[in-house]
Amino acid sequence: MTFYQRFESAVAFALTLLITFVVLVALFRLFVGVIGGLVVGALNPLEHQVFQKVFGEIMTLLIAMEFNHTLQYVVTREQSIIQTKVVLLIALLALARKFIIFDLSSTTAAQLLGLAAVTLALGVTYWLLRERDDRLSRPPPQ
Repeated sequence: MTFYQRFESAVAFALTLLITFVVLVALFRLFVGVIGGLVVGALNPLEHQVFQKVFGEIMTLLIAMEFNHTLQYVVTREQSIIQTKVVLLIALLALARKFIIFDLSSTTAAQLLGLAAVTLALGVTYWLLRERDDRLSRPPPQ
């Protein structure tokens, strides 16, 4: 490996450790908050705002774990760079999280239109990349 490849792996490993620590702390806080709130009765999971908050935190953890999983490819040298399709999928997960925690009463039509446009753009871009990869992986017709 070249010096830069070793440097890239070291940075990816450090980021992996950092994200792992953040995920563990966030998971612990989520667990304590949800279990403690349910036991004490202060947390009503059927209340819309509570539901949004809890699932927003769960989605945040899933996004961080997916990002961490992506960095593992760089650390193990299975891939030298982060794949564009994976970044697009993580962005789509972040948008899904945004839609889950969205408060429609305090949202303007312009904000909703902007999120819809970004979602459409990311979805179309992912679809185009997937179609290209599918075409490249197919054997040529005989």
